[in-house]
Amino acid sequence: MKFAVNYKSIPEYRFIKPIAGSIKTFFFGDTRKAVCAPFIKDNIDLKRYMVFVLIALMPSVLAGVYFFGLRVLAVIAVSYVFGVGAEAVFAGLRRQDEIHEGAFVTCMLYALILPPAIPLWIAASGILFATVFGKEIFGGTGKNIFNPAMAGRIFVAFAYPADVSGGWVYPADNIFGGFGLWLSDALTGATPLMEFKDSGLLTSLNKLLSGAIPGAIGETCKPAIILGGLFLLVTKIADWRTTTAFLVSASAGFAVAHFADPVRFAPVWMHMFSGGLLFVSVFMITDPVTSPLTSAGKWVFGSICGIITVLIRSFTGYTEGVMFAVIIMNVFAPLIDQAVFACKFRENKYAG
Repeated sequence: MKFAVNYKSIPEYRFIKPIAGSIKTFFFGDTRKAVCAPFIKDNIDLKRYMVFVLIALMPSVLAGVYFFGLRVLAVIAVSYVFGVGAEAVFAGLRRQDEIHEGAFVTCMLYALILPPAIPLWIAASGILFATVFGKEIFGGTGKNIFNPAMAGRIFVAFAYPADVSGGWVYPADNIFGGFGLWLSDALTGATPLMEFKDSGLLTSLNKLLSGAIPGAIGETCKPAIILGGLFLLVTKIADWRTTTAFLVSASAGFAVAHFADPVRFAPVWMHMFSGGLLFVSVFMITDPVTSPLTSAGKWVFGSICGIITVLIRSFTGYTEGVMFAVIIMNVFAPLIDQAVFACKFRENKYAG
């Protein structure tokens, strides 16, 4: 006698199916076709959109490994195992065929804004928080209010402050960098912004640009970030308005502060090339889900993000104000769009 196994009757199948479906469509594409109008032909779909973002992040990943060692790959792997695993669980509970492509970008972004020496179990708890409380409780990708990767980063910063603050290490200083090392240096070091706030010392511009400074995995090497940003702009994945507004408003704010008190406030170039400001301006505030959709709204969103970053960095104990600025403005993104629409169409209010 022959027995046919119906895998769909197995409870665990609904949790495996989203992973298998995602792998299949990643390599072979989506064969589903629209059966009724409207039929839309586009040069890029959502899956390729997310793949382009991952490609843009590759220079920062390689730079992170070069400066801080192979442990960077372990942090990324932990982020994917627990982040995609949590996505698979929710996809199974909702009986979805695939994991949403946004999960793969979220896991990579989250890993790249972590300290290189962060304990792996803390990295795992952060991506679980980012996935569950930053996205899934709102209904999944596309319905989340906050940027999930940034929410996870803020969670670990508040939940494990001692462990996270001890995760900054000096970069490798040999010709092969960290490619032959597990971790670049066992000694902890202060980031340039921390060093300036504590002792008033300025880090040289050459070090800030090259990435040879303590910092988050993907945030130190500025050429790698700029290269990825140019790729996103050329492929029209990221909108230049939000990034430009953010950088201009932040630069203006830091310039005014430094002019008012050069001893207390660092110069503009120090702020622009320190911490996660440049990385966030390219990869985080341009998130299409948690930022405004209107062109005017993007200018407003980016400008206020820059102002909040200046205020937090200059007048609080937190040296990295950009992550708080993004989360705060995520809340107001829909309101900004609504205000833009109200102003744009107010002349038609009494029409008809």
